[in-house]
Amino acid sequence: MAQTTLKLQGLTCQHCVGTVTKALYGMPGVTDVDIDLVDDGVSTATVTSNPTPSTQQFADTIADAGYTVVDAPSQN
Repeated sequence: MAQTTLKLQGLTCQHCVGTVTKALYGMPGVTDVDIDLVDDGVSTATVTSNPTPSTQQFADTIADAGYTVVDAPSQN
């Protein structure tokens, strides 16, 4: 299992968190999603997965949900 940290922009409430969480859980290999919401700032999503989706796959999935990845993910 790998953990990927994503910096997200545009999340303003728990509904936003739910939307992104649902989108990320829909990706193949994703087993856990934890989002730290920062109102009107850059929120952080920690995603556990195996196999790990590509940076572009994460960005596309989050964009399809209506939000933006503002920093390339880091993987642990």
